[in-house]
Amino acid sequence: MSGAYRSKTLATWIALVGGSLGLHRFYLHGFRDPWGWLFPLPTLTGLYGVRRMLELGQDDRLAWVLIPLLGLMLAGTMLAAIVYGLTPDEKWNARHNAAGPAHVSGWGVVFGVILALMLGAGVLMATVAFSGQRYFEWSAGVS
Repeated sequence: MSGAYRSKTLATWIALVGGSLGLHRFYLHGFRDPWGWLFPLPTLTGLYGVRRMLELGQDDRLAWVLIPLLGLMLAGTMLAAIVYGLTPDEKWNARHNAAGPAHVSGWGVVFGVILALMLGAGVLMATVAFSGQRYFEWSAGVS
């Protein structure tokens, strides 16, 4: 994928929608990117924790440990979307589109960054609140 054009707007939206599975890394660096392959496991493990909690209830301690993984992966990929979107066009083109003509981003990347900021902040706050509540319940001996 060295000669292919990589859109900053598309990279931002891929990170926003499928970043927790590493899709943004695969878009930018190809399927041989080792960092991209590290994303699905914690995301799917966190989803398994959500499934356990839905099936077994809020007292399932394994779910307490697994669910924050999902929250951290989602918050991290929202941060990646924000970084992609706020990268200046000149720097983006020099890094990802050096062989081709310069491209200018439009409003799509702005809306992607706004949505990533809202979702990322919400997910991060929810993850911290959930983890803190479960930790204090555990330390107080409440199930």
